[in-house]
Amino acid sequence: MDTPAVVPLPIAVAVIEDEREIRECLAILINGSEGFRCVGAFRTMEAALEHLAEDVPHVALVDIELPGMSGIEGVRALKGRFPAVHTVMLTVYEDNDRIFDAVCAGACGYLLKRTPPARLLEGVREVVGGGAPMSPEVARRVIESFRDVRPSPPPEVALTPHETRLLKLLMQGHGYRSAAAELGVTAHAVSFHLRSIYDKLQVHSKTEAVAKALRQRLIQ
Repeated sequence: MDTPAVVPLPIAVAVIEDEREIRECLAILINGSEGFRCVGAFRTMEAALEHLAEDVPHVALVDIELPGMSGIEGVRALKGRFPAVHTVMLTVYEDNDRIFDAVCAGACGYLLKRTPPARLLEGVREVVGGGAPMSPEVARRVIESFRDVRPSPPPEVALTPHETRLLKLLMQGHGYRSAAAELGVTAHAVSFHLRSIYDKLQVHSKTEAVAKALRQRLIQ
């Protein structure tokens, strides 16, 4: 039997949110709750990466739509610089692609901004204890996405090496621009290759494409 993770007290939390009112309210909530402390509230991911080394948090609450580096790109950067930090997306977005991209980038949880304060703090405790907090709407979408992409026995699919590499980058959480940079091509070229992948796999989104490619062992 696995030993439950020891939850540190107080739990150090960083907030990365561009809307000032939300950012300040979250900092007040965290600092005003027993067992928590806010180590920083930042408008951009760039500012967070610059200052978090001074007081590394246990948990980072990250918005997706940030000026400059996006929250999803920022999750990868945070994990690279501070591997022990648990990142939880805190956003208004609940579409499949953003959820999938965030999880692939390394997010440990995904909560919507309308989450009640008590549940938000519970989610912070949960992620530090080894859990993966998700809003009910998000958890339902994750389950549905697996159900929807379950394939019947597939025909042989012949992906080109370029298409396979692109799918691997998408699996790792890259967006169009960062995948294009990694491949040394334009975003237009990435869109062209994606259309080819969709046709071959008979899917309609990059989430479905990556899930189906994993199930068919086209990538790993």
